[in-house]
Amino acid sequence: MNTEDNKDSCPFCQHEESNLSDRTSHHDDKTIKALVTRMNRIEGQIRGIKGMIERHVYCDDILNQISSARSALDGVSRLLLEKHMKSCVKEQLEAGDEQIIDEVLQTIFRMIR
Repeated sequence: MNTEDNKDSCPFCQHEESNLSDRTSHHDDKTIKALVTRMNRIEGQIRGIKGMIERHVYCDDILNQISSARSALDGVSRLLLEKHMKSCVKEQLEAGDEQIIDEVLQTIFRMIR
């Protein structure tokens, strides 16, 4: 099956022998906007932390900001995992590809380390 045949499906789901560079997501514009907005906010937090370090701000204050940034990244991860499970993973399971279960488990285990 060609990716041109079904533009609403995950291109990876259509290619059994694809490699990582061939994989793309197919999230709706609302999801992309939400993810980009969150990442822009996190990027600002990271720049702020760097500035705090350069200004010799009290260590505990910097550590609290790092914790906030980490929590924000975790939020992005959870949202992306949810969307991945409801789209790509669901489609692959429906197509009979149970290898996706191992992939998702590895991802989740990495996330909870």
